[in-house]
Amino acid sequence: MTRTTEVEDLLRLHAPQVLGAVVRRYGHFGPAEDAVQEALLAAARQWPETGPPGNPRGWLIRVASRRLVDGLRAETARRRREESAAALTPRDAFTAPPPGEGRAPSEDDTLTLLFLCCHPALTPPAQIALTLRAVGGLTTAEIARALLVPEATTAQRISRAKHKIKGMPFRQPGPEDRDPRLAAVLQVLYLIFNEGYTATSGRALHRADLAREAIRLARSVRRLLPREGAVTGLLALMLLTDARSRARTGPHGELIPLDEQDRTRWDRHAIAEGTALVEEALAEGPAGAYQLQAAIAALHDEAARAEDTDWPQILALYDVLVRRAPEPMAELGRAVAVAMVHGPSAGLAEVDALEERLAGHHRLDAVRAHLLEKAGDAEGARAAYRRAAGHTLSVPETRYLLTRAARLAPPPP
Repeated sequence: MTRTTEVEDLLRLHAPQVLGAVVRRYGHFGPAEDAVQEALLAAARQWPETGPPGNPRGWLIRVASRRLVDGLRAETARRRREESAAALTPRDAFTAPPPGEGRAPSEDDTLTLLFLCCHPALTPPAQIALTLRAVGGLTTAEIARALLVPEATTAQRISRAKHKIKGMPFRQPGPEDRDPRLAAVLQVLYLIFNEGYTATSGRALHRADLAREAIRLARSVRRLLPREGAVTGLLALMLLTDARSRARTGPHGELIPLDEQDRTRWDRHAIAEGTALVEEALAEGPAGAYQLQAAIAALHDEAARAEDTDWPQILALYDVLVRRAPEPMAELGRAVAVAMVHGPSAGLAEVDALEERLAGHHRLDAVRAHLLEKAGDAEGARAAYRRAAGHTLSVPETRYLLTRAARLAPPPP
C-alpha cells in the first residue's frame, strides 16, 4: 500500500469525526463542511510527502477551525468580525488535543452526521451525495465520477442539501423518529452499495470504490449500534454480495451470471464474516428485509456449485420476505426461486403478475427471458432478452442480454 493510499484511508476515517467536532463547536453546517473539505485537501497535498502528524484528527480540526473562523470573519464588518471571532473561537481552538483524545464524542458524531445527511427533507440523490461528501470524505469531483453525473450537478445537489438542513440542530433524532431516520440511513447506504455493485449506467458493471465506501460506512454504523439487527443484516448482505464481485465479469468486462461464475474466485473470508453476521442478526430479534436478504445471499454463497443451491430454503425465505416487506424486486427474486423449485412455467406466472408494477424495467424482461429459455421457448426468450437490452443503460448488461438473444437466433437457411 502506497503512502498516498494510506493517507486517503486515514482522511476518510477522520472526515466525519472532524466535521462532527467542528459543527458541534461552531454550528454553521455548510461553512463548517466547506472548511473541513479544505483541511482534507490540504492534508492530501502535504501528508504523502511529510507523513501524517502524530495526531491527524487534531491537525484536521485545527486547520478546519482556522479556515472556518477566517471565513466567518470575512463575512462581517471589521468590528463585528473581531467580536464574532472572539465569541465563536474557543480558547483551545488552535491547539490540537493530545494523541488519542478529542473534544467531542467522535463516534457519536459520525452517526449524528449520517442522520443529518439523510434528513427526510432531502431527496434520495441529495442524501447520497451529501453522505458521500460529509461522512465519506469524498470530494465533489469524486462523487460526480462515482455516480456518473456532471460535477456541476453534484455540486448543486450538495449545495441545495446543505441549504435545506441549514439551522437544523446537530443532534441525533429523538426516540419518536429515530427508527424512521435510521431506516433512511440504511436505505441510503444500501443505494450507494447497489450503485457500486451493479452500476445502473455506464461502461463498467462494478464500481468497487463505491461498494467499498458503502461497506466502510455500514461498519461504522454497526460499531455505533452493534445490537441493531437491521444494521448487522445490512452489513452482512453487503459482504455476502460483494464477495462474488471478482467472478461477475470476464477478462473483457463482460457480465457472468451467478450460475456460471467460477466460485473459486469468491472471497471466502468475506463469506465467512457475512455468514457469521447473518446468524447474529437473526438472533437479535424479528428478521427484517436486510436480515432475510442476507440469509438468502448466504445460501447462495455456501453452495459449492450452482446445482447445490438450496432453492427450497431460499423460496421459504423469500415467502417470509415478501410478506414482511412487499417490494416488487423482492417478488421478482421470489419468482426465480419459484421457477427453480416448481419449474419455469410456475415462475413465469409470478413474473406476469408483476408486469404492471415493473413495466419497462429491464430486470423483469431479463428474468422472463431466462425462464422462457429454460422452458424451451427460444423465440419468446430472444424477444424478451432484446426488450431487456433496450431498457438498461448499463453497457455490460446490454452486451450480455444481446449476446443471449443472439445465441437463440434460428440457424440460417
